[in-house]
Amino acid sequence: MSSSSFWQLAFEFPRPVEDSVESNVPMKVNGTSKNGHSLNPSSPPLPELSFTFQRRGSGIVVGDAVEQLARIPDETFRSCVTSPPYWGLRDYGIADQIGAEMELDCYIENLTVAFRAIRRVLKSDGTFWLNVGDAHTSGNRTWRDADKKNPARGMSYRPPIPNGLKPKDLIGIPWKLAFALQKDGWYLRSDIVWYKPNCQPESVKDRPTRSHEYVFLLTKSEDYFYNWEAVREPSLTDGQKRNRRTVWNINTEPFPEAHFATFPQGLVEPMILAGTEPGDLVLDPFFGSGTVGAVCQRLGRRFVGIELKPEYADIAVKRLGWKDVKNELNTRVTCPQSGTPDIPLFPHAIAPKIVSSRRSQGSRRE
Repeated sequence: MSSSSFWQLAFEFPRPVEDSVESNVPMKVNGTSKNGHSLNPSSPPLPELSFTFQRRGSGIVVGDAVEQLARIPDETFRSCVTSPPYWGLRDYGIADQIGAEMELDCYIENLTVAFRAIRRVLKSDGTFWLNVGDAHTSGNRTWRDADKKNPARGMSYRPPIPNGLKPKDLIGIPWKLAFALQKDGWYLRSDIVWYKPNCQPESVKDRPTRSHEYVFLLTKSEDYFYNWEAVREPSLTDGQKRNRRTVWNINTEPFPEAHFATFPQGLVEPMILAGTEPGDLVLDPFFGSGTVGAVCQRLGRRFVGIELKPEYADIAVKRLGWKDVKNELNTRVTCPQSGTPDIPLFPHAIAPKIVSSRRSQGSRRE
């Protein structure tokens, strides 16, 4: 087989019939999507990325997000969907983890640097979907105890009140980050309110219970791929399909394997449908329990997940149904469902030797 034939096979594998979603496919005009973008541009190989788990054109690498992104060629991914650890909310037990900074400005700067690397590996018409939560100041409390329902809540540290804020202030983290990314060169295209009808109760009596989070749609250029028809929603008046609005009512979804909150698949699905086409490659650099991978797998997209904690990568592998496919050297493995060999995503990858001074924690927050 010639080299060109191999890469065509590797990156244009057929989509399973049972995963077909009719609304996924944008209307074509002379071989392009309706908004003028090329359909399914080929993705280049990643020769320096060594996958820990790999199957059917997708892969998971256990490692530091920024360090792994530095190994990836420019303009590789059609979309990035992620939710980084929230500031001061969880202690994942990793030295220098993102989210554990004692100063808010350092948290914003660390994420800005990480997302700058994402902008480089995103295609010129790509989209970046970012979910990040807010918090109130800690009142200078220095620790937080765990509880029976949520053992991950316990923390051995709490960051001090940021400069310029007061006890009980809502910090405004999502917008501080969004404006920092806008200043860094991203196009801030939309703010989406994720309303959680089944939100977790709060014991507060001096403010409303928080029942929403933000999702930001960012792009690296003003002209980008967005399949608005794939995510149309029914009108509340006549039931006719209309352009999707910016308030998404989606329940949270418990996942018993993880002691941290996970993306609900219902939140991720419209991002994947709007920002990609079948066969496209999607990035999640804070992979956690693998919700983005699960949605991509169901909708016929490929994905690369980066996760710092091996325990969480194991949870994701189990969730994806990738049993016994640990693949340290990125060799061929067999897919039990079809009995056919999987195609190595990047067949010449080598295990990198890395000395890290900054850990980009790869696990989703609550």
